[in-house]
Amino acid sequence: MTPLFERGDEPASSAELEAALATLWRGSRGVDRAAGRTISGPHRVDLEVTYAQKAMPAALGSTGEQKALLIGLILAHARLVKLRTAITPFLLLDEIAAHLDPDRRRALFLALDGLGTQCFLTGTDRVLFEALGERAQMITVKDGRVFND
Repeated sequence: MTPLFERGDEPASSAELEAALATLWRGSRGVDRAAGRTISGPHRVDLEVTYAQKAMPAALGSTGEQKALLIGLILAHARLVKLRTAITPFLLLDEIAAHLDPDRRRALFLALDGLGTQCFLTGTDRVLFEALGERAQMITVKDGRVFND
């Protein structure tokens, strides 16, 4: 049960969810208009993630574990978009390699290769991207200037 469906009437399918949300929003238009925003909906519910390998809430994991789980969600979304639209989104992943151990970094880079799309990865430590080797174009930004390494 989520705060969105506190009465326990959580929809069993995506079609039922769509209909329930439409009904909810239709009934709250006046309140939403007065507030200047949509008061209720999935955007007001926290996403709870479970770290399946450890059978624990992701919030209790280490910074590296949490980052790895978040990266997994991002990559799964990119694969889903590719599956549904035949278009793989390009990715901008800021400080993506920070907090990942070498094995997780290698796995990340292999997963990005498997997407077959353009990825922009940023980071402040060049050593974090060594596992990419010649598969990446390295660019340095210093003092407002761009250097192609």
